Amino acid sequence: MADHEAVVAARARSDREVTVESFESFFGREYRRVLGLAFVLCGNRVAAEDLTQEAFLHAFRRWGRIGAYEDPGAWVRRVVANRAVPPFRRLQAETRAVVRVALGHRDPLEVDTEAIALWTEVRRLPARQAQVVALRFYEGRSIEAIARILGCSVNTVKTHLARAKQALARAFGEEVVDDDR
Repeated sequence: MADHEAVVAARARSDREVTVESFESFFGREYRRVLGLAFVLCGNRVAAEDLTQEAFLHAFRRWGRIGAYEDPGAWVRRVVANRAVPPFRRLQAETRAVVRVALGHRDPLEVDTEAIALWTEVRRLPARQAQVVALRFYEGRSIEAIARILGCSVNTVKTHLARAKQALARAFGEEVVDDDR
């Protein structure tokens, strides 16, 4: 009977074991997109690079734990979003260029003049609203993914997004169209 229990316990342990991706592979896959998110939130390339490197350094130091997460990229994005708040306000006046939503073939920091006004206004929003907008429209994340990344409820994300859309619509003299509810 004891042998059977040992086999069951060993199987349970092996079922819980998770294959952890190498940090190098994770970093190579996620760096440019996380850098783009940091840039959208900061509005300054140098600050975005520093912030991104800092977030990945924290992930690297804890990779044994972070790498086993279902979505380690969400953890890194949360660090970026949370740490972008102070420079976000300080660098707002300096911001002259921003990123257009275009991840695939273009440099995530490539400036598109059509987007300057929009992202400048996004950076004027309260921090959590700006984070939600950046994750939704820059990264194309679902409401549920944003909630996981920011560690809040789906309804909280929806509220921040609705308020951000209203503020942006007022800033541009537009009517709010809410397709995320």
